[in-house]
Amino acid sequence: MKTPVAFIIFNRPDTTKRVFEAIRQAKPPKLLVIADGPRGDRPGEAEKCAAARAVIDGVDWECEVLTNYSDVNLGCKKRVSSGLDWVFDNVDKAIILEDDCLPDLSFFDFCENLLERYENDSRIMSICGVNFQLVNRNINYNSHSNYSYYYSMFHDCWGWATWKRAWKYNDVNMNLWPQVKTEKLLNNLLFDDRSVKYWVKIFQSAYENKVNSWFYPWFFSCRVHSGFGIFPEKNLVSNIGFGMAGTHTIDQNNPYANLCLEKLDLPLVHPPFMIHNKKADKYTQNTRFSPSLVLRIQRKLKKLFLAKMQN
Repeated sequence: MKTPVAFIIFNRPDTTKRVFEAIRQAKPPKLLVIADGPRGDRPGEAEKCAAARAVIDGVDWECEVLTNYSDVNLGCKKRVSSGLDWVFDNVDKAIILEDDCLPDLSFFDFCENLLERYENDSRIMSICGVNFQLVNRNINYNSHSNYSYYYSMFHDCWGWATWKRAWKYNDVNMNLWPQVKTEKLLNNLLFDDRSVKYWVKIFQSAYENKVNSWFYPWFFSCRVHSGFGIFPEKNLVSNIGFGMAGTHTIDQNNPYANLCLEKLDLPLVHPPFMIHNKKADKYTQNTRFSPSLVLRIQRKLKKLFLAKMQN
């Protein structure tokens, strides 16, 4: 590996160890670790944060380790955004993993290949490791296609990679949002009134700091600059952090929790065009970012099954 890895940790030493082990197998030459501080009103959290940071002491390969640890709790939005600002003050590109995003080893090859291929192509702003369409293979619009990945208007944060040249557009305060909202510019960027209504609500909440998320400002920044994301043909990252310890991933019955990992073979087969996969994106909008009736039924059935098993 030649590419630096940025590792975002907090208070979960158990998931941190699992993700760290995957990083350890990949052996990046540089590891940049971002950590938030404990919350003062959470007994025992300081010890958990210390235990998570101690995992980094397990680096046993030739690797430069840089740390950006906060003594106080900044929260998800400020800590991750400021941490990634620090990352891209030090490196020009990075593969980024949070402490609950467990990658297949081929994820690192996938990111490294595409970071090099699209390094100077401003049309691409991120490379993502997930393929959520594999939740339901019967309606998956990209699995087993002729290419290793597809272009998307969406971006995701469960294992991804980007460049300093793209991150410079990140506006954590979403200063352009009032103008975009007033002029109804999302109508030009999204599929239909339903998706526009959904994202207006999300972006307004993020703008007003009603949701503690760094990702929504980043996604907004990518959209207003018409930057594409890249998604793999197979799912390369599994979120193992669903549960009460999660910040935004609390529902253990979520159909996207603990998705199976798959391996993506090299060499990658590159599309000969750059056109976003509209069918795949519509599916993503109607499920990942706006749960459809189908997924709500799946969740309900799963809960009923688990309740029956407990009885």
